[in-house]
Amino acid sequence: MYVRAAFSAAVAALALLAPWGYAGNPESIPSPTTPAAERPNIVLVLADDLGFTDLGSYGSEINTPTLDALAQEGVRFTNYHTAANCAPARAMLLTGVDAHIAGVPNIPEMLAPEQKRHSHYQGVLGNNVVTVATLLEGAGYHTYMAGKWHLGAGPGQLPSERGFKRTVALADSGADNWEQRPYIPLYEKASWYADGKEYQLPDDFYSSRFLVDKTIEFIDSNIDDGTPFFAYLPFQAVHIPVQAPQEFIDRYMGVYDGGWDELREQRRQKAVELGIIPADSGIGRMSTTDDWNALDADQRRYQAKRMAVYGAMVEAMDYHLGRLVDYLKEREQYHNTIIIFTSDNGAEASGPADPGSFIARRGPTALGYHTDYERLGLKGSYNSISPSFASAAASPLAFYKFYAGEGGMRVPLIVAGAELADKGGLNHAFSFVTDITPTILSFAGVEPPERRYRGRPVEPIIGRDLGPLLRQEVDRVYGPEDAVGYELAGHAALFQGDYKLVLNRGPLGDGQWRLYDIVRDPGETSDLASQQPARLQRMLSAYERYARDNKVLAVPPGYDHLKQLVINTLYQRLRTPILVALLTALVLLPFLMTWRNTRKDA
Repeated sequence: MYVRAAFSAAVAALALLAPWGYAGNPESIPSPTTPAAERPNIVLVLADDLGFTDLGSYGSEINTPTLDALAQEGVRFTNYHTAANCAPARAMLLTGVDAHIAGVPNIPEMLAPEQKRHSHYQGVLGNNVVTVATLLEGAGYHTYMAGKWHLGAGPGQLPSERGFKRTVALADSGADNWEQRPYIPLYEKASWYADGKEYQLPDDFYSSRFLVDKTIEFIDSNIDDGTPFFAYLPFQAVHIPVQAPQEFIDRYMGVYDGGWDELREQRRQKAVELGIIPADSGIGRMSTTDDWNALDADQRRYQAKRMAVYGAMVEAMDYHLGRLVDYLKEREQYHNTIIIFTSDNGAEASGPADPGSFIARRGPTALGYHTDYERLGLKGSYNSISPSFASAAASPLAFYKFYAGEGGMRVPLIVAGAELADKGGLNHAFSFVTDITPTILSFAGVEPPERRYRGRPVEPIIGRDLGPLLRQEVDRVYGPEDAVGYELAGHAALFQGDYKLVLNRGPLGDGQWRLYDIVRDPGETSDLASQQPARLQRMLSAYERYARDNKVLAVPPGYDHLKQLVINTLYQRLRTPILVALLTALVLLPFLMTWRNTRKDA
């Protein structure tokens, strides 16, 4: 039985993910520098696995009127970068501290045992950092969260214990969008919590609608008391399984019949027209992109619908976010609210290239899902896009989620609010995910802690306040010599001025350091390493300093993030039966020995 369970878990994992507050001295509490009546409400909205050109205002064919309106009322960043997978990005987003120092160098599901022997490689948010919610709550803000957390579920790790006053949170890396069920065999259930206690989802659950409903409920509970609020809304869209209501899916039927190459080029052209990327920037073709014309009619039909559901899920997220915007306007709070929208990482490419293969069908079936064409995206179905359409979602960038290429790290960032001077403007300056916390604190008039908070030592924030950029006081917040390092599962990057030093491991990368001018060449098509050897060496030295200062550990020989996920899944699912078997054997051993001795005596 256990062997059969192990096989099912392994097949399911491979199929679903292949190519895929503190006590202490109150005198140390930072006090707000702005009177309460003048402090804005702040809403931080986080999409999950959203590609660089998945919004209309960034070049997409997907209908996103709410976010496009926010873009016209605010500022779009075109050179904003984040981590290439979710938990490290969320750790940096909410603390302003590098993910390795914050205890989340990778998602825990993909950490190797050799790495987990180290205290800062646990994949959960450490007590050595303070969340932006804790700081805002300490400064008098109401703090709310509704959505995916994925930074720990043990004692002291849930968001209700990290500064959020009201919460409904998914602790796992993802889950079904229609009901309370896991999406990969690693999890026995979908772990939802409300205000720190296990929570049962309602029968009429759809993730984007539900999370906006809860956000409105939380805000409305204190809307009339004159106290500003901070609301964190991390959507499940468009994380796998990709699912959406039928009325949204219908709008995209036929839209993707031209295939992924056509879509990737269409988005590149639109991004150029919008000023998102330079007109002469190159675009490459990923090695994992299949030949659309080699597919038969039924295969093209199925692939097009997979992407139609993806577009529908993005639009559904935008629609429900629009309900929150309408609510703020109705309650006369919109004029005093800053809205920040971004994604945790780039497009996800874990969908099987051939969804009709045995292993591609066996994985969802093992979890009780179907992949039928007619019901794709609806309740009970399992859907995901393949690397081919993921390359279009990331257009015109190279690579996608998990990798350090621009397609994994460069995502939309929109900041909107009455205080902003450059309405509808584009900002091309480099910015990083650690900049969000200090920017929020600046909006709130809260000074960040340096080395201590409420009597406890904490890591200082390393991000930069983007306020001067938003107010058009400066051209950039990072000088040409300022270096920003990054590492995830052996993939690595260093940003300095207009340049990026990057290494992508296999299976998609070649493990070689490359140098790009990502301002003029965001598609990373022209390697400058041989042309600028001095710059290459300086940036390599800067990366080594980053790795040393942030306690970056090398990955074990032969490490592959998907293989490690399968190994961890098998261990998680089988460790209890194995322990039971061992304990049973130990208990029965004396009786067995007695029985054997009795037989010998007889």
